[in-house]
Amino acid sequence: MKTPENEGLHRGLKERHIQLIAIGGAIGVGLFLGSSTAIKTAGPSLMLSYLIAGLAIFIVLRALGEMAVTYPLSGSFGAYANMFIGPVYGYLTSWTYWFMWVVTCMAEITAAGIYMTFWFPDTPQWAWALAALVIMTVVNLISVKHYGEFEFWFALIKVVTIIAMILIGGAMIFFGIGNNGVPIGISNLTAHGGFFAKGFTGPALALVMVAFAYLGMELIGVTAGEAENPQKTLPSAINKVLWRILIFYVGALFIILCLFPWNEIDPSKGSPFVLTFSKVGIPAAAGIINFVVLTAALSSCNSGIFSTGRMLYTLALQKKAPAFFGKLSGSGVPVNGIFISAAFLCIGVVLNYLVPAKVFEYVTSVATIGAVWVWGIILVAQINYRKSLSPEQVSQLKFPTPLWPLTSYLTLAFLALVVIMMAFSEGTRIALYVGPVWFGLLLLSYYSFGFNKDDAVRKQKA
Repeated sequence: MKTPENEGLHRGLKERHIQLIAIGGAIGVGLFLGSSTAIKTAGPSLMLSYLIAGLAIFIVLRALGEMAVTYPLSGSFGAYANMFIGPVYGYLTSWTYWFMWVVTCMAEITAAGIYMTFWFPDTPQWAWALAALVIMTVVNLISVKHYGEFEFWFALIKVVTIIAMILIGGAMIFFGIGNNGVPIGISNLTAHGGFFAKGFTGPALALVMVAFAYLGMELIGVTAGEAENPQKTLPSAINKVLWRILIFYVGALFIILCLFPWNEIDPSKGSPFVLTFSKVGIPAAAGIINFVVLTAALSSCNSGIFSTGRMLYTLALQKKAPAFFGKLSGSGVPVNGIFISAAFLCIGVVLNYLVPAKVFEYVTSVATIGAVWVWGIILVAQINYRKSLSPEQVSQLKFPTPLWPLTSYLTLAFLALVVIMMAFSEGTRIALYVGPVWFGLLLLSYYSFGFNKDDAVRKQKA
């Protein structure tokens, strides 16, 4: 299906690409590194936070899938906001998603620089950050197929690592393998203050970090404009998200929290995944996990450059961004959008000189509030879309959201809770200041540049 939003883009993403992109979006630095901080905040009940948040994100993706199967557009939720809520919301959402990924990628290329200094301590951190940015930009400039291949292998590395950890850890917990034949059991889940050792406020406060860990799952929708067979591949990928959450997040945390007392997991000592592999007696555990986390950072940067380029491309076609962002290369890649996004990401290289480590928490919280906005817009757009259909059209939907409208409204309430929780931590509170300023600037630009008048004219012609 060709529309103004995906005209010229190549459908080069195969089903295996879509499936692994979906997994890649579900596994990132938020799990490998951020989980230790979240464990300290919530205790063993963190598993409940990940499960509830995972169910909410699954509903968001089902809502997105319902629209994407019918309208497989590049720009995805930005285009749906424009169609089913209003042009100003499409404008706000597309630019916010671009901003969210630029901020996230700044953190990721900085993280890649830090990870490389593990092996090359004498090389400047900024040099590795720059190298990561250049490599990922080149990958995205070649063709969408090459992006899909890189993301496929990046995601595969993460999946194999987590499955290995779950299998090895499970053998220690239930069969005592690696522990002199004595099963460790699951007593650590309740032995140190109980399952709710931090009360009910602990898992609630951890929701901000948990939400950041799930950031990127909505990339399934962004791929819709370039998937070979979106009516088949998107439902398949989205439906598998739930069990992936159970395995990769809840399952991995279950293993970690059974093997170690939660109050002995210290964020300053690195990833709990390193602790797990070390406990089994693998001497190269730190190096292995460092490599895996490096691929996670590169994967996130790769996905960020992909999505930001497509968002600028869609905005240009909608005449909400300079026309040169709509230029495609011979291989169907929005080259100018990618170049500009990469140029902004150079700020991340500069930040290696100028900012302390605390800024990583700041930028991830800002990225999270952007993600919450996008997820909320997806739900509202789907609610409006469904209300616009006749009962006969609803019955013919190929991929309806389960238990609609109850699930959509409950998920919106959950997203509101995440925003409220941001106010209770100094590190995340800054997002509540940056968010309104960002949306204020966008609204100012929307009306100052006359986009509202252009939209009104297009609506009259339609």
